[in-house]
Amino acid sequence: MPTLRVVLDTNVLLSGIAYPASVPGKILGAWRHGALDVVLSAFILDELQRVLPHLAHRHGLSATEIEDLVDILSIQTEMIEPASGADPALTDLDGQPVLGTLIAALEQSHADALITGDKALLALADRDPIRTPAEFWAAHGGL
Repeated sequence: MPTLRVVLDTNVLLSGIAYPASVPGKILGAWRHGALDVVLSAFILDELQRVLPHLAHRHGLSATEIEDLVDILSIQTEMIEPASGADPALTDLDGQPVLGTLIAALEQSHADALITGDKALLALADRDPIRTPAEFWAAHGGL
């Protein structure tokens, strides 16, 4: 069976780093153990680097460690340029680069899903492979 390829939204990365025992943490663990391939964009990593310092009380990473983590993620994941253009069905324009990352990953990398907790993105799950961490883990938790 081929390895699943997923786009992880910033909120899943943040939750997985801050709460390793959570479902997002289990998804990151599956990726670390080679059971998943992860596709990201510079937008997602930039957002992660911007928000992680606000969660320092949860993960205990210094500014240098956060920078190193983002560098490692950029090397250990497939980096992709988001598809351009705005999707009128997406109600939150801040999610457009994440949706663009999924669209590009579907076209170029044969991605299986976007995993996110973002309600505006999840509203498109009837037409795009967008899943909550819990939905994804329930379907594929035996990775």
